[in-house]
Amino acid sequence: MIKINTELKLGLSDYALTAYISLAANHPVNGSQLSRQSGIPRARIYDVLETLSAKGFVIESSKGMYTPIPSEELIRRMRQDFEAVLSSLEERLRNAEQKPEKDVIWTIKGYAAAMGKAKEMIDKAKNEIYIRMSPEEGHHLDSKLMIAESRSVQVKYISMKPGPQIFKFQIIHPCPEPCEQNSNTRFFDIVVDKKEVLCGMFIEGDEEGSVINWGQNKRFVLSGRDSLRHDFFHYFLHKVQNDKKELTQKENELYEFIQKDV
Repeated sequence: MIKINTELKLGLSDYALTAYISLAANHPVNGSQLSRQSGIPRARIYDVLETLSAKGFVIESSKGMYTPIPSEELIRRMRQDFEAVLSSLEERLRNAEQKPEKDVIWTIKGYAAAMGKAKEMIDKAKNEIYIRMSPEEGHHLDSKLMIAESRSVQVKYISMKPGPQIFKFQIIHPCPEPCEQNSNTRFFDIVVDKKEVLCGMFIEGDEEGSVINWGQNKRFVLSGRDSLRHDFFHYFLHKVQNDKKELTQKENELYEFIQKDV
């Protein structure tokens, strides 16, 4: 018998899904034939067929012979049913739950979850995004940030390692002394619209075990934003004081812009 992952039940038993898949591969068949080809016990097969027939997923095309509806129609109906259920649940939750607690700082564990949250934040951004990250994370987020910038969101980008100049407001974070190139952690911070922050560090080789903080606490958000804003001043000071170089015209313009960006 085909083993169906329980996550894919979608309101049907393993037997029901297995019977449908077996029918889709070979039909029309009677109950005994379906029992043999699917591995479902004969004592259960007719109950399963009755369930599928009641849902309209299987029809008795001739006396005792069963045929499934097209798979595209099955998926369409199931998707429609589940969207209706989720919409109803969403409405009930909206009416039942209290307003989100914005003073709480939540944790997000795992790289995929953190990247997913960051993408969601970028997509929702309306005015500005301050972001500090390494190219490893840029690989996942740069394209989203470019789209945000194209719709007039100000992207203030701090790269932790050298890379191409992609954004209008972009710097490379000065390497501290001694240079931490061998560090096994990567900083990751994003602040959107002065309303939401996602910050923490990814551990090299254990990204899925890394814990990132997310919140909408106003003081936490503004503190994170101010930290990222001051990274720009760190860049300017390091160039003038440590590298003994003058700021270019473009860098002077960026300095004036960041100075006023309070």
